[in-house]
Amino acid sequence: MKNLSVIASSIVIAIASTHALAKVSDAEIAELGQRLTPLGAIQAGNADGSIPAWNGGITSAPEGYTVGDFHIDPFPDDKPLFIITAANYKEYAEFLSDGQQKLFETYPDTYKMPVYQTRRTASNPQFVYDATKRNAKTAELIQDGNGLKGAAIGIPFPIPQSGVEAIWNHTLRYRGQGVQRNGGQAAVTAGGDYNVIGFDEQLMIKYAETGMTPERLTEENILFKFKQSVTKPARLAGTALLVHETVDQVKEPRQAWTYNTGQRRVRRAPNIAYDAPGTQADGLRTTDDFDMFNGSPNRYNWTLVGKQELYVAYNSYAIHSNNVTYEDILHAGHVNPDLTRFEKHRVWVVEANIKDEFRHIYQKRVFYIDEDSWQIQVADMYDNRGELYRVGIAHGVNYYDVPTHWSTLDVYHDLNSRRYLAIGLDNEESMYDFTIALDDREFTPQALRREGKR
Repeated sequence: MKNLSVIASSIVIAIASTHALAKVSDAEIAELGQRLTPLGAIQAGNADGSIPAWNGGITSAPEGYTVGDFHIDPFPDDKPLFIITAANYKEYAEFLSDGQQKLFETYPDTYKMPVYQTRRTASNPQFVYDATKRNAKTAELIQDGNGLKGAAIGIPFPIPQSGVEAIWNHTLRYRGQGVQRNGGQAAVTAGGDYNVIGFDEQLMIKYAETGMTPERLTEENILFKFKQSVTKPARLAGTALLVHETVDQVKEPRQAWTYNTGQRRVRRAPNIAYDAPGTQADGLRTTDDFDMFNGSPNRYNWTLVGKQELYVAYNSYAIHSNNVTYEDILHAGHVNPDLTRFEKHRVWVVEANIKDEFRHIYQKRVFYIDEDSWQIQVADMYDNRGELYRVGIAHGVNYYDVPTHWSTLDVYHDLNSRRYLAIGLDNEESMYDFTIALDDREFTPQALRREGKR
C-alpha cells in the first residue's frame, strides 16, 4: 500500500491472525473509557487538530426528529473545507487509500470528494459499552479465528491484537437488536443507466439480544438471522433468502435457504458464501462483500497493519435524505459527489491475503475500519494479478434513535467495467424500523415458504 501513514500506538501491530496472541492486560482494559473510548478508539484528537477528541458522539436526536422519520442532518450549516479532485488528489495521497486514488484516475472529469469538518458522532448505548469492557477480559478466538467465544452484545476485541479480531469487531458492531429495512440496490452501467431492485429485509441480531450471555451464544451457535425478499421488479418479486449466521463456522457453517417463485420451493443454498455472486447484483459484488465484509474469515491470512488517518464518507445525511431521489444520487461512474460528505478519521488498516490452499476472486483485500464504530469505511479489492479490481465505499450516519453508526449506502466500484453497485437505496421508501420485535419463528424455512409469492 503506497502512502500508508501509520500512527504509532501502544497496540501491537502487524501480527498474523494465525499466531498465538497474548491476552489484553488489566491495565490496558482499564484504559477503556479513559485514554481510549469505550469501544477502544483513541479518545484524544490528532496533533494538528484536524481530528477532534471524541466526546461521546451524538447522544440525543436533533430538535424536530421523531422516531420513524428520516434522520435530520445535525450539521445543516456545515460547508466543505476544500474539495479533492483529479487535479489535486496527489496533495492528499497520504490520507487516501490506493482505491480512492484510483477513482480520481478513472473518473478525472467528474469524481470529487468534498471534505468537511470532522465530527466524531459515533455512539452506542451504555449497556454496549459495559458489555465491551466485559468482553475485553473474556473474548477469545477459536478455530484459528473462524469463530469466537466469551463475548456477547458489545465489541468482542476493543483492543485488537490481530487483523481477524478487528474484522470480528466489524461483524459484531452494535446495530440494535433487530431491524426492518425497506429499500434496494441499483447496478449502474458505465453510461448511467440502472434498474432498482427492491428488497424487504429483516435482521435479527441474536448476539445483541437483551440478556444474551457468552455461554448461551456458544450453546445456540447463532450470531444473527437475516431474511431478504425481492419486492421489485415484478418478474423477480417473491424471490427470497434466509441466512442463519453461526458463531463457530467450522463446527457448523453458515446455513442458508432460497425460495424460488418459479419452482415454488425452498432449497438449501450452501453456496451463499465467499465469492459466490451477490443477490441480483449483476456480478458487481461477491456474497462476502455485503456489509463491506461478512461471513467466515477462513480463506485469508489477516494482518493488523496499524492505524491511519483517512478521508472517509461520514455523517452522510445528505445522501440519506428523503428529499433526494434515486435519480439525484445515481450518476454515471459514481454517486453524485455533491451529495457526499468526507471527513478525516482514524481508521484501523487490516490486510487480508488469500491462503495458498484456497481460491477467491480477490487475492488481497485491504479494509479501513473506523476506530470509533468498527464500521468498515473503505475496502480495496485486488484480483489474482495483484491489480486493483474493486473499491467499496460505505457512506455512514449515526442512527441516533438506536444509537449506532452504520452505513446508509454502500457503493462497490468495478474499475474494469467502470460500473458500480449501490446498496441501501431507501430515499423513496420508509425509514428503517429499529423498534420491530422479531421472533425466531419468522426465520425458518417454513416461514420463507409461507411468505413466497409471485
